[in-house]
Amino acid sequence: QVQPAESGGGLVQAGGSLRLSCATSGTFSTHAMGWFRRAPGKDREFVAAISWSGGSTYYADSVKGRFTIFRDNAKNTVYLQMNNLKPEDTAVYYCNPDRYGRSWSGTPFGSWGQGTQVTVSP
Repeated sequence: QVQPAESGGGLVQAGGSLRLSCATSGTFSTHAMGWFRRAPGKDREFVAAISWSGGSTYYADSVKGRFTIFRDNAKNTVYLQMNNLKPEDTAVYYCNPDRYGRSWSGTPFGSWGQGTQVTVSP
């Protein structure tokens, strides 16, 4: 399986926006997809997930109302639109397909890529 590739991170001031992209391929392009993040000194945590059809989305409480996950299956790409960013959103962001298929089961595949760094300054 080809590892999904994250991109779009950067440095932004608090209140700003970023859009992350996750390019998928092969079997993973037909799976539900999740976004996760790991802040310095903390464990990796769930951020958002989306079913393959895009009809179901899930968010961590900490990002509800600020982040939006969506996908373009014609481009095999999943996006995370992040608005009203806060310093506590600073982390390396990773995408990962669902282990089992088109619905989000809550279990990522588990082979993690490099991620993309998001840094939010006060």
